[in-house]
Amino acid sequence: MTDIHIRTATADDIPAIVAMFASDELGGHGDSTDPQYAGRYRDAFDRIRTSPNDTLYVATRDGEVLGTFQTTLVTTLTGQGASSLMVEAVHTRSDCRGQGVGEAMIRHAIADGRALGARQVKLTSNAARLDAHRFYARLGFSPSHVGFKLILG
Repeated sequence: MTDIHIRTATADDIPAIVAMFASDELGGHGDSTDPQYAGRYRDAFDRIRTSPNDTLYVATRDGEVLGTFQTTLVTTLTGQGASSLMVEAVHTRSDCRGQGVGEAMIRHAIADGRALGARQVKLTSNAARLDAHRFYARLGFSPSHVGFKLILG
């Protein structure tokens, strides 16, 4: 795992990140490498990059993008005003799974949460991703809530 490096994503990483998402058959997010959508991804990247609470990361080896994840620091009045670090859009390139990439990304997120003074690290996972659930449990996460979503468009 020592040859895996985690860094903040740059605009140059967008094609590699989008390619990972587009190749995900289970995710169902409708991601595409079609150039007609490039502007949407660039706009989203710019919103994330300029947000004081969001960070988009990539995991690399020898400069090649192997995985990605995003963190968001959320502060609420519950828990006496405690903050939580939310981890989203975790994805390891399919040909790199089982090589420690996911573990390096999640451990980095946990370290960020601690450094930011978060009370906890939270993440969600597609209910069909049973391997991912076992992976998160191995790293100390426990299922605690039932998630809901409403698609707006």
